Amino acid sequence: MTTLNDVAKKANVSKMTVSRVINHPEQVTDELKELVFKAMEELSYRPNVAAKALVNNRTQIIKFFILEEMDTTEPYYMNLLTGIAQELDARHYSLQLVTKNNFDIGTCDGYIMCGVREKDYDWITGANKPVVLFGENSHGYDFVDSDNKAGISLATQYAIDSKYQEIIFIGIDIDEVFELSRESGYIQTMNQNNREPKVVRFENRSRQAAKFIKDKWSDFSTNTIFVCSSDRLALGVERGIIEMGGDIPNDFGIIGHDGVFLDQIAFPQLTTVKQSVIEMGAASAKMLLNKIDQGGASQGSILFQSELIIRGTTKK
Repeated sequence: MTTLNDVAKKANVSKMTVSRVINHPEQVTDELKELVFKAMEELSYRPNVAAKALVNNRTQIIKFFILEEMDTTEPYYMNLLTGIAQELDARHYSLQLVTKNNFDIGTCDGYIMCGVREKDYDWITGANKPVVLFGENSHGYDFVDSDNKAGISLATQYAIDSKYQEIIFIGIDIDEVFELSRESGYIQTMNQNNREPKVVRFENRSRQAAKFIKDKWSDFSTNTIFVCSSDRLALGVERGIIEMGGDIPNDFGIIGHDGVFLDQIAFPQLTTVKQSVIEMGAASAKMLLNKIDQGGASQGSILFQSELIIRGTTKK
């Protein structure tokens, strides 16, 4: 049977280095990891994860909660899952997707929670293992998110610089931190440019946005742009304008937010604020594993910067 010593000799490194590559790859250079992983592959070495878990009193399981309705997320959470799974796999952890109904079934070493709303925080306090939230919050929980305020501010400034006469923000009708941050980015940027903000909110469904456009069509002058809090809302705005015979992007512009799928299937394709969802997923997993290793110590927050992707729904 191949041992840790065999791998160390093959890679020409110390046994401690091999152990660190296996257990704490984030602490090792890419060059060392490549040497050790190559030696492990050539020797068909597989770490005894079960034994390691037993010694460390760990399950090597991370539970992942999605508390939002899955039918409103499109492939967003699949991208997130990819990032989380890749990071956990590198650290020999398995990922378990669970719901509120089986929150207490089975053991784990920690939780990553997504789609958390204000009503959920009392319930979250029942978690007896380290928790990291995917999503900005004001309750002191460690979290990873995109910089929602900066992302919409970027979109709004682009709309102003593109000489649109009226800039309307289409928001999601929920009083949650991420949404308030997005609205704040819009309002602050408009005020800084001596422009009058106009905010409209709907449920995060495209049909609501499309209905608004059609119902209020006579109120919109040409050279108006809609900065939307989600690609789903932006898709509805686009559909409404097209159905009313509006010219996109010459007379009406649209900017979405998310950039994971809907922006690409729209026609014209949406200009959008693209989030680094896979990378944010990996960061969530890494933060939680660090928290577990440090006995539950606070990890703070990480905000990722988004990128404005210019496509067919805004003027060049």
